[in-house]
Amino acid sequence: MTVMANEIENVTERIIRQLYNNGNTDKASLSALRSASTIDGYRAQKVWPVFLSNLDENWLSKDGRATRVENAIFAAVRMYALHQQASDYCVFARKVFVKKTEKKEKKDKNDVSGLELFEALNHLKQNADSPEALDRRVQALLGTSNFTAVIDQLVHLMQIIKSKKNNVQIDYARLAGDLYKFQLGYRQANEVRLHWGEQYYRSFGKSNDNNSADNK
Repeated sequence: MTVMANEIENVTERIIRQLYNNGNTDKASLSALRSASTIDGYRAQKVWPVFLSNLDENWLSKDGRATRVENAIFAAVRMYALHQQASDYCVFARKVFVKKTEKKEKKDKNDVSGLELFEALNHLKQNADSPEALDRRVQALLGTSNFTAVIDQLVHLMQIIKSKKNNVQIDYARLAGDLYKFQLGYRQANEVRLHWGEQYYRSFGKSNDNNSADNK
């Protein structure tokens, strides 16, 4: 599963980089992505050349029904397309994982690091005048194990993020990995929802240094 998730993330990043194309964005494909709810929809056909050519043959459908990998990557790239609309910078960036001892050095170098989606939503909540609407959307998402319902709620959350115009960059590749795992079964979906909940409800004002002994 770990190797598979990493491969999914790498392919998702490659697709997004091709669509962004160093600022010369593929506007037709991004528009199609925003209006297509699933990979097998008519509007999604516009992005098939970029999307399907990057997928491993073993990830492709054998019977015309989208695979879990196809669903996960398509959904994550679609969220990127929704966020990228009307933005003059790339809204995608991989999250850089660093050790605590390296954090100051990384900060001093101004390394670009994206946030995972629910980390970004957490920051948005901290700065919101009235976070209740955002809370309701997140709670509705975390309260379901239905993949289609999760995607519907993600679309609403992307609309909120895009409306804030706060120059946040999100790791949509990591989102693809999470969405793949979410589809594997009830236990895996619960693990993903807990991970998202921890990111959204975490208090950034509290240090975890004193709690390290509890995390065995």
